[in-house]
Amino acid sequence: MNTMRGTRREFLKTTALGVAASALAGLKARGASAAPKKPNIIFIMVDDMGPQWTSCYGGEEIETPNIDALAKGGMQFMNAYSMPQCTPTRVTLLTGQYPWRHGWVNHWDVPRWGVGYFDWEQNASFARVVKKAGYVTAAAGKWQINDFRVVPDAMQKHGFDEFCMWTGWESGNEPSQERYWDPYIVTNNDRKTYKGQYGPDVFTDFLIDFMKRHKDQQMLLYYPMVLTHGPHTHTPLEPDVASGKETFQAEVRYTDMLLGRIVGALDDLGIRDNTIVIWTTDNGGGPTTTRNGRSVTGGKGRTTENGSCEPFIVNCPGLVPSGVVTDALTDFTDMLPTFAELAGAPLPKDKVDGHSIAKLILGKEKDSSREWIMALGGGGGALSDETGRVIPIHEYRDRVIRDKQYKLYVGLDRKSEKLIDLLADPGEQANIIDSIEPRVVAARKKLEAVAAAFPKKDALPRYREREANAWDSSIENKGLKKTKEKAAQKEESKKPRTKKT
Repeated sequence: MNTMRGTRREFLKTTALGVAASALAGLKARGASAAPKKPNIIFIMVDDMGPQWTSCYGGEEIETPNIDALAKGGMQFMNAYSMPQCTPTRVTLLTGQYPWRHGWVNHWDVPRWGVGYFDWEQNASFARVVKKAGYVTAAAGKWQINDFRVVPDAMQKHGFDEFCMWTGWESGNEPSQERYWDPYIVTNNDRKTYKGQYGPDVFTDFLIDFMKRHKDQQMLLYYPMVLTHGPHTHTPLEPDVASGKETFQAEVRYTDMLLGRIVGALDDLGIRDNTIVIWTTDNGGGPTTTRNGRSVTGGKGRTTENGSCEPFIVNCPGLVPSGVVTDALTDFTDMLPTFAELAGAPLPKDKVDGHSIAKLILGKEKDSSREWIMALGGGGGALSDETGRVIPIHEYRDRVIRDKQYKLYVGLDRKSEKLIDLLADPGEQANIIDSIEPRVVAARKKLEAVAAAFPKKDALPRYREREANAWDSSIENKGLKKTKEKAAQKEESKKPRTKKT
């Protein structure tokens, strides 16, 4: 009898342990399957288009239904800064560093002008960062900061597994000027003119195909569009437009349509609710139009709000809260640390100036951690007489630093030139720098303290010397330094001067 009871106890004990083990295994399995996947990331950046050309940001001469839907279903930023021009923005975005640190303070069209380039050994990129977390990566659109004739695998060196790029006008290669009709495009395995095709379609088709092939993997897609940069031309949807403003509007509408195609592809692939889509522009641009009852002209190359404050929308159903309009501060240095946090990847060893906004866009925080954002850069670079290297046209580039209300202009001499109350004066007409009102004085001191922490000289672009190419010593490049100096002098003559006391 005792033996039977003992046997029964052992049986029940063993059974109970087995049931518990099975239940625990089930919980672990469910927990593993329920663990949130790392999100896909798609960063779409339009070329030369300010917020006044989107209806959700108050544009009155355009309808952008797909951009509007992205904003309505996600988070719309009102205080997002790029740099004022192409190269400073793109290198800042890729590295998470300000131009005064990475050195590309001015524009430099590498395939056309040669000499300098975006060096993968001297600079980090967000693509290399997320690849360390297991992401597959792709890029399509405009690059312009490397010459693929010199280094055909430059994109892979920067961390992109596959690419489909208009590299920029390659000096000595006339077909390469074309980015729209009959575009000249370079991919992993080929470089050619796509006869009879429209470049933006080629880039979008490539990205959608990449998504189809990698839908079961974590992906990062970078889409620096060629739209809406000049030369402006007709689109497949509006083949008969002719005038400058009409062609620009047609390009904006086509940009909107392409966004709709990408979002639709995400829906079709069943990955929409795990793909964070960020839509923005690289700097202000576009002809004069009306926004919220006020006339606005694109400010490319300028540190006024129409040059640097961009439309910036983040969307992912289920991950990013919908219907949010935020005044949180962010600028393009924030993208690398944000992508790293979303991907669960370590930051690079290089200094990163940006702040992650991952928790903000995921609805876990109500505001960013930033107290200020900044913008600087523009104009063409120059060549040093002594070294032949690309150098900034000024030792210290003028810049702006702002918070949610006040904006400080700092001149080439590192002195404060202007203070604007953006809430009261969105057109930036009234300089209140001499105001003795306590809140204005406090704002000025705060922003001047930020400016004082920057180096007295901007860094030089970082790249290793390489053997010169034929186009580096061409007639065009011999005259480049003089051309750039003239452009800098013209730009300088336009700048407002403060009275000396």
